[in-house]
Amino acid sequence: MENLETKPVENDDEISLIDLMAVLLKYKWMIIATVVFGMIAAVTISVISLKLPPEKSFLPNKYTSAGHMIINDSKSAGDALFSKLSSSGLGSLASLAGINASVGSSYSSLAIYLVSSNPFLDAIAEEFKFMDDPAIQKSKYPVSDTRVLIKKAFTAETDTDSGVFTISFTDIDPVKSKEVTDYAITWLSDKFDQLGIDKNKISKINLEKNIELSFKEISRLQEEANRISNSVNRWNGNVPSIALESAKIQMELKAQEEVYKQLKTQYELLKVQMQSESPVFQILERPEVPEMKSGPSRGKLCIIITFASGFFAVFLAFLLNALHNIKHDESAMAKLRATKKQNK
Repeated sequence: MENLETKPVENDDEISLIDLMAVLLKYKWMIIATVVFGMIAAVTISVISLKLPPEKSFLPNKYTSAGHMIINDSKSAGDALFSKLSSSGLGSLASLAGINASVGSSYSSLAIYLVSSNPFLDAIAEEFKFMDDPAIQKSKYPVSDTRVLIKKAFTAETDTDSGVFTISFTDIDPVKSKEVTDYAITWLSDKFDQLGIDKNKISKINLEKNIELSFKEISRLQEEANRISNSVNRWNGNVPSIALESAKIQMELKAQEEVYKQLKTQYELLKVQMQSESPVFQILERPEVPEMKSGPSRGKLCIIITFASGFFAVFLAFLLNALHNIKHDESAMAKLRATKKQNK
């Protein structure tokens, strides 16, 4: 029997690494020139963007100012009720009633929502005259475009490890960046007060108002008592109605003084309680005027453009080589001519 020797079948479509290297070497000067041109263009763009004024530069320096807060999340009343019902063995009843322990009130999430809300964005736009920008004035939808512009410049996030809530604003003007961030923090703090989230703070304000009103009422009653007392002394106590009115005023005065004492006691106890508890919204660090830019990174931009130029040059080299091969391939050209005739 004859020994049959198998021979490997050659694949004409197989691309050799040597062929690839040959193509790169063939167009090496084109590749080098493209990369050098891209690098020079990137450096030129960076230098020009630095020389131009920030408001006219196509790649201006941007500055970010940030403020840090602690927003203490607390359980909602539904959570407390759920816990009480569960401890008494009525957890299923609580679920049927729609009370769920997993549904709590996240004040940090509320703060993030408020930063992107239209009232917040409109307040920022009005305070810092964003709509006076010529580009905004030419817009078909100035209000919506202003909101989008401000929202893109703001960043709000909560650090899950420390619980610190951070809000920052980025602008080409470092002073404006600080002022906008500072205003945003104040707006958030006032909004939390308006929503009545911090009950202790609201109670303190109400007690202060009531104490002030009570004190004014005591002063009025004392003046009235003095006036009546002078009248009684003038008539030597011979007018019963005046004496009766004086006794009535004295009773009201004692009652008001008792109310004042109770309010002051509650106020002092509340102050002690507030010192032992953390407020819901607490500012840790006010924003400062940034000294260093936060972007753009022109060095990274030059590197990216240089590498992109290199990839483009390599792709162009293989494309030119493929076109050259097709042009000198009679069968390929014949197919192209036939296809061209069919299309006609």
